[in-house]
Amino acid sequence: MNTLSNNNKFQILQNSESKWKLLSANSMGIYFEFKSGDLVIHFKPLNEVFSTEVFNTKDGILINFERDLIDEDDIEYALDVMSLFNKFPEFVLTEVREVKQIQKIIELLKGEYSSGTASFIMIKTLLKLLLLHLIRYQRSSFLKQDLSQKRVFKFLELMEIHFLKEVNTHFYAEKLGISGQRLNQILKDKLKLTAKQIIQQRQITEAKRRIVRSEITTKELAFKLGFDSISSFSRFFKKHTGMSPSEFKLQN
Repeated sequence: MNTLSNNNKFQILQNSESKWKLLSANSMGIYFEFKSGDLVIHFKPLNEVFSTEVFNTKDGILINFERDLIDEDDIEYALDVMSLFNKFPEFVLTEVREVKQIQKIIELLKGEYSSGTASFIMIKTLLKLLLLHLIRYQRSSFLKQDLSQKRVFKFLELMEIHFLKEVNTHFYAEKLGISGQRLNQILKDKLKLTAKQIIQQRQITEAKRRIVRSEITTKELAFKLGFDSISSFSRFFKKHTGMSPSEFKLQN
């Protein structure tokens, strides 16, 4: 099995360790806070940061992971995870059985992560087990969701399916039954970014993943992401990452 030689894709931090550093702007985070038998769970979706009040406690556990840990699986699972992170910034588990189940999985993750021969496959499997339980528990809750938040999630869901072919804000706004201006207003309010900026970030994440894996040539990747030439794709990539695709590949 592949060993976890570094922590550039997955990370567990406890207490006030390392000032709660995140992995990257493309990472997702879950902060678990135990309060009088209940478990408060805070989510950091892509393109967002945790609320400053989240880390007031000294005895929480933070789990960070890069999004490609979920992208490698089927699209339905990836969308369920995106839904988990984007529906509500936090929710509370109060049932003893559910709290103990999450605690058990976290302990397994901590044990594997801290072992000298941590397996990347084992980490990914345990993370998936944790996320699937959280998805189930969140769906069974009765938390309310405002209309704007529903539209944010629907936009993200549509983007995951169509971003390789559709990069125009109007396409997504039309699917949601609202104007492009209204969609951008909602996204700016909830995520501090426009539809175009979010789609571009998704393109960059996909480009990085495929470049590192050497799945296709730069030319093929440029056209797959909707660019009409390698040069236009290279300019776009360098603008967002500070390096060319070839430089990024060498560094990673």
